[in-house]
Amino acid sequence: MPNIDILKKYKNIHMIGIGGISMSGIAEILHNWGFNITGSDAASSENTQILFQKGIKVTIGHNLDDVKKADIVVYSAAIKQDDSEILEAHRLKIPTIERADFLGLITKCYKDTICVSGTHGKTTTTSMISLCFIEALLDPSIQVGAYLKQIDGNYKVGNSEHFIIEACEYVESFLKFFPKAEIILNIDNDHLDYFKTFENIKNAFIKYVKLLPEDGVLVLNGDDSNCLDLEKYSKAKTLTYGITNKNTNFFAVNIVFDNDGFAEFDVYHNDEYFDKIKLSVPGMHNVLNSLACIAICTEYGISKENIKNALKKFTGAHRRFEYKGKIKNIASVYDDYGHHPTEIIATAKSLMNKKYNKSWVIFQPHTYSRTKTLLNDFAKALLNFDNIIILDIYAARERNTYNITSNDLVNKINSLGKKALYIPDFEECAKYVKEHVEQNDIVLTLGAGTVTNIGDMLIS
Repeated sequence: MPNIDILKKYKNIHMIGIGGISMSGIAEILHNWGFNITGSDAASSENTQILFQKGIKVTIGHNLDDVKKADIVVYSAAIKQDDSEILEAHRLKIPTIERADFLGLITKCYKDTICVSGTHGKTTTTSMISLCFIEALLDPSIQVGAYLKQIDGNYKVGNSEHFIIEACEYVESFLKFFPKAEIILNIDNDHLDYFKTFENIKNAFIKYVKLLPEDGVLVLNGDDSNCLDLEKYSKAKTLTYGITNKNTNFFAVNIVFDNDGFAEFDVYHNDEYFDKIKLSVPGMHNVLNSLACIAICTEYGISKENIKNALKKFTGAHRRFEYKGKIKNIASVYDDYGHHPTEIIATAKSLMNKKYNKSWVIFQPHTYSRTKTLLNDFAKALLNFDNIIILDIYAARERNTYNITSNDLVNKINSLGKKALYIPDFEECAKYVKEHVEQNDIVLTLGAGTVTNIGDMLIS
């Protein structure tokens, strides 16, 4: 059992933005540990309803009375400092703490926190590792950035010292954690609204690997030169993995894909045959993700059999190339969270390994800053689809001070020789696709915002 003494002074904890994927997981972990949790959120959601069913009091809107009763107020990064509940906490001199700092305190309660980081693939790889630990009966605690059906949620409270979590680089929140093991999947241009330059992103990862103790473990993607550079900043044991780079501790060869785009491949460990692995998620990027999982799990003494079984059982986290259903029994609909050009290309490649007639993408750009900075990359990435529909930009935490609209992306795609359509209305978009899809087409709803709702409209 984790040592929760450092948290015991906070009997009553109020959480602003409790419906967020990470905040809701933290709330449930604390509730299970016996803390009295209240929370608020701007809108009702699946997460807030689940919290309510678990006996956690959630207010949609503000609740200053719950703030008054709190020993500490935890808030997500999206909450502004002029929020009325934050102001009330300050007025009453109740301590406030940002989500990442508080999650850092929780990681301190565990002797063995395993952090999965990188620009892409965190949720999938965290899920893979978690299932291997569960298969090996190691009873880990887990916090993952999406619903995972094997744990019926986005968190699990275990009774061991293992805590497996995603560690996000945005606003350098991963620097608040106390890791024993770090898996770094890739380092890419993202969150430039905060980091401004790629050099700053790289520096954040350098600071992050320096957090590892000497008896810790660092797992690095050997196909990403920016990841490999990090080895020199840590005295922890380093393991590498790759596909193109065979000068790694774990590498994959003889990769073949079935009609669903699922890979089967041979793994070598320190140049010796390890085993044949079969995945139940599509794409070459998931071969890399699984190698990261195999590397860390082997280091933790998990048997090949348990690793093989867990990876075979893993059919994907929620909104990671998730099959939704059929349109009029002729076209398949998938939903994916990809909101960065690199992720769009990986998803398009996964699609190409499947058998189908024509591909459709309904893309919702995520944040004005990302759309503005990576406009050309987005346009080029979306050329991989036969039919392209663009929705309005999902603002998330931003206001449009960037002079950018979805029409800019549509015009850029059209200038590159492919026809893109701008259909901002979801009902109209669903109607258009239903009227134009053909037998064996594949339709993908893509983005980190509300685009996921269109899938249900298409298959209804």
